[in-house]
Amino acid sequence: MDFFTAQDRARRLTGRLVLLLGLAVVVLIVVTSVVVAIAVVLLDGGPYTGAALERALQSRLLLAVATVVILVVGLGSLVRHLQLRAGGSVVAEALGGRPLNLETRDVNERQLINLVEEMAIASGMPVPLVYLLEDPAINAFAAGHELDDVAIGVTRGAIEALDRDQLQGVIAHEFSHILHGDMRINLRLVALLHGILVIGLIGRMLLHASGSGRRMRSRRGRGHAAVLGLGAALMVVGYAGTLCGNLIKAAVSRQREFLADASAVQYTRNPEGIGGALKVLAAHRLGSRLLASHAAEFSHLYFGSGVRSLSRLTATHPPLEARIRQVLPSWDGSLPPPPTIRVPRPQQSATPTPGGAQGSTPQASGALAAAVVASVGRPSAEDIAHARRRLGEIDERLFEAAHEPFAARALVYGILMGADPSSREAQRQALKGQALPEVLRELEVLDAPLSGLAPGQRLPLIELALPALRQLSAAQHARFQACLRRLMALEIRAGALQWALHRLVIQGIQGERRARRDRHLADLAGPLSLLLSTLARAGQQDEEQARSAVERLASVLGVTLDFVSEPALASDLDWAMARLVRLVQAERRPLLVAMSCCVEHDGRIDPEEAELLSVVAWTLGCPLPSAERSAGQAETGTA
Repeated sequence: MDFFTAQDRARRLTGRLVLLLGLAVVVLIVVTSVVVAIAVVLLDGGPYTGAALERALQSRLLLAVATVVILVVGLGSLVRHLQLRAGGSVVAEALGGRPLNLETRDVNERQLINLVEEMAIASGMPVPLVYLLEDPAINAFAAGHELDDVAIGVTRGAIEALDRDQLQGVIAHEFSHILHGDMRINLRLVALLHGILVIGLIGRMLLHASGSGRRMRSRRGRGHAAVLGLGAALMVVGYAGTLCGNLIKAAVSRQREFLADASAVQYTRNPEGIGGALKVLAAHRLGSRLLASHAAEFSHLYFGSGVRSLSRLTATHPPLEARIRQVLPSWDGSLPPPPTIRVPRPQQSATPTPGGAQGSTPQASGALAAAVVASVGRPSAEDIAHARRRLGEIDERLFEAAHEPFAARALVYGILMGADPSSREAQRQALKGQALPEVLRELEVLDAPLSGLAPGQRLPLIELALPALRQLSAAQHARFQACLRRLMALEIRAGALQWALHRLVIQGIQGERRARRDRHLADLAGPLSLLLSTLARAGQQDEEQARSAVERLASVLGVTLDFVSEPALASDLDWAMARLVRLVQAERRPLLVAMSCCVEHDGRIDPEEAELLSVVAWTLGCPLPSAERSAGQAETGTA
C-alpha cells in the first residue's frame, strides 16, 4: 500500500469510525433522554401513573434533554480534543514520559535517539521528540496530529531488554503508524470516547452526591430515590456507550497493528527485528502492561496492549502468537529466556540486500520522478542505511551541536546565512545585536566545520536540531524567530533552498495552522506556476529548459501554467505554499510527480535539489525519503 492510498484509507476509516460512534451517541442520547425525562417528572411529585409517563415522554421535554446530552457529549469531546491539540507530547507527558536529553551519555538512550533520527531522516520527515517512560514493561507508542507535532515514547524496559535490531523493528512499527495516518485517528478516538464517557461520570457524581447524604430540595424519600436511580441509569448508559466505542476502537486497532508489523519488515528488510522484539515481549514476565494512571485511555496507541483486557473483543492488539507468526511464518513456538534489564551489546545491522521494484505511477513522465513518488511514506532498508551513512559523514562537532539548545541555534544561523560574502557579513553584524552572547560564541566555534559542509548535509542537520529547538522557552523562541527573520531580510540573493530550509525550521518548531483540504489543482494555477517554475530553475542555468519543463507539465496536470522567469521572493513562495497546502489529498500525488519532474528535467537530482524537493514535499504532508538516493536507484534500474 503506497502513502497516498494509505492516507485515503485512513481518512475513510476515520469517517466510518465517526459514523459508528455517532450511532452509539444517538442511541445514548435516546436512552439518556428517556431516563432523565422520567426522573424529572418523578422529582416533580405526583402519583406513579400513566399520566406521569406521558408527561415524561412529551416531545418538548425529550428535545430539551436530548439537547443537553448532545452538549455534554460534544463539550466533553471538545475539551479533550483541546487538551490533546498540542500533539504527541501531551500524550507522552500524561503517561509519565520525560523528553530524552539529546546529549545523554546513557548507552541505551543514545541508541534510541540514533534509531529515531535514522528512521526520521530515512522517511523524509523532521526528527520527532523522543520520550522515555521509566517503566519496566516493554512498550512504545507514536502520537500526534501532523508530522510536525509527533512524539515517540519508549519504555525503559524496551531499551534495556531489546537489542539494536529488535528496537529498530519497534521504531519502524511506530513510524508505520505515523506514515499511515493511524496516530491522527487514534487521538480523535480518544476525544470522541471521552465525550461518551462524560455521561457515565455524571452518573457516578450523582450517585456519590446522593450517597453522601446531601439533602434534596424536593421530598427526601421520593426525590432521593429518583436521583439515585438517575445516577445509576446514567452510569450504566454512559459506560455501555463507552464499551461500544471501545469495541469499535479495538476491532480497528487490531488490524492496524498487523499492518504496522508488516510495514516494519518492509522498512527494515529484517523480519527477525520486529519478530524478535515480539518474542522478547512474549517472554517478558512484566509484558507490555504500563503502570501509568492514564494507560487505559491511550491503549490503542501502544506497540503492545499496555493494559489488561477483559475479553478478546475489547483487546486493542492481536494475540502475540498471531503477530509473531505473521512476520515469522516458520516460528516453532519457542521463546527466548525472560529478559533481564541489561545494556545490549553494540551491534551493526546487516547490510541490507537490494530489493525489488517499488512500483511507479502512470502520471510520471520520467523514471526518476516515478522512483521518487513511489518512495513517499515508504522508507526502505536502503533508505535507513543511507540515512545512517549520511549521519556518519557529518562532522562530529556539527552533529553534537545539533543536540544542544545553544549550539543548535548557532548551527541553524550558520546554515541559513547566505553564501554571498557581503550578505554573511551583514547577517553576522545583525546577529551581534540580537542573538545571545553564548550563541554567538558557539557560532564562532562552528565556523570552521560549517565552511566544510558538504552538499546534502544541511537538511539532515536541521532535522537533527529541531528537537533541541523545540525545548526553547517562550522568550528564547521569540528571540530565535526574530533572528531568523532578520537573516532572511538581509539576504541579497535568497535561493529557493534557503527559503525552504528557513520554512522547515519555523514550521518544525511551532507547527503550521492546519488548513482545510478543499482546493483542486484547477483552482491553484497561480501558486502552481510559481512553485513549479522555482523548482525547475533550481540547479539549472538554462532558462529555456526550465520553461519547457513547466510547459510540458501543464498538460499532465490539466492546468494552464505560466512560467515565472523572475526569482521568487520568500514572501511569494510562502503565499504559494499557504494555498497549496489546501490541495485535496487525491490530487497531491500528481503534484508531487510534477514537482519531481521539474527537479529532474535535466536527467539528474543533485543533493541541493533533493533537499529542496524533500522540504517542499514535507510541507505538503508527503514525507519523502532521499530523492537523491531514489534517483540513483532509478538510473541503475533498481527502483
